[in-house]
Amino acid sequence: MTTVDVAEAFEGLYGSAPEGVWAAPGRVNLIGEHTDYNDGFVMPFALPHTAVAAVSRRTDGVLRLHSSDVEGGVVELGIDALTPESDKNWTAYPAGVVWALRDAGHTAVSAGADIHLTSTVPTGAGLSSSAALEVVVALALNDLYELGLERWQLARLCQRAENVYVGAPTGIMDQTASACCEQGHALFLDTRDLSQQQIPFDLAAEGMRLLVVDTQVKHSHSEGEYGKRRAGCERGAELLDVDALRDVAYENLGAALAGLADAGADDEVRRLVRHVVTEDHRVERVVTLLKSGGDTRAIGPVLTEGHASLRDDFQVSCPELDLVVEAAVEAGALGARMTGGGFGGSAIVLVEAEDAERVGKAVEEAFAAAGFVPPRVFAAVPSAGARRVG
Repeated sequence: MTTVDVAEAFEGLYGSAPEGVWAAPGRVNLIGEHTDYNDGFVMPFALPHTAVAAVSRRTDGVLRLHSSDVEGGVVELGIDALTPESDKNWTAYPAGVVWALRDAGHTAVSAGADIHLTSTVPTGAGLSSSAALEVVVALALNDLYELGLERWQLARLCQRAENVYVGAPTGIMDQTASACCEQGHALFLDTRDLSQQQIPFDLAAEGMRLLVVDTQVKHSHSEGEYGKRRAGCERGAELLDVDALRDVAYENLGAALAGLADAGADDEVRRLVRHVVTEDHRVERVVTLLKSGGDTRAIGPVLTEGHASLRDDFQVSCPELDLVVEAAVEAGALGARMTGGGFGGSAIVLVEAEDAERVGKAVEEAFAAAGFVPPRVFAAVPSAGARRVG
């Protein structure tokens, strides 16, 4: 839908034109998985796929929500009645943002809003459809109510909405990527202090492409497996007497794992720790390669190495994701790995531009031979972060 289409749909629902239209993208994480809630490093970039919101203010404390992507009419909520984990529907994401803003002292939003939403970010694909939804609502309300919040502050509040209101224990990466990424760049983010570096990432100029393969296997971060791994990481940090696993140096990993064994940590905790420490190191390696202006193709094996760690140590892959990586590498891809929280969702595949179609077809044929649902394959182009579009 165009900006005009979204505005016209809003007017049809609510009887007047919106005060504005905003967009916020989904994201692909190039490298750095399950490191964000361990105070570590991540490197996402924004997709051209966006959540779009047409929004107007109200004055009666009512929040009205509608999505063109969900069956049903307008949902009406009283802002004073918003309570964490009270809503298990899609409306929890935008309502949670309003709750988080209000809870943080930005009481202007208590006046209410009319919001119409639509999105081209695939849901359940590990591409941050929920973060895009949260960020677009937060940015619109920040602009309309003149809250004066910086992008990183909006990301923090959106994370709080998802953690506390929705009840999903996600880290800060997804919301920060949606709010802060820049076109033609990957975002090197230190999740401890939220310091950022925009790293040029123009694969087309170097004759390469990055394919996203949506396996069509749906996942939900609010289910127990994600939370179990986060708790395991926290247990590892506690046994190692560090604030977070970020504080375990890669060079000291062997000693740390031995210390965990001596402390009685089970194999699962040791595996989780090994993944986080080596994954932080992989992010630093990719950043060094991209900033050096050398051969960007050298990041390919690092991506594949990261998938093995996610599959074997963190154990968040699935047969479909493993098949993407195996088939793509066998077909000549430079590297591949799952991206996102895991248990389904998407993988990324780095290829020479002239090999993109052939590698994509090889993955599709492998899925057909395995009897899997056909995957969705598309090229990812580093795109702009959240912005006003109308």
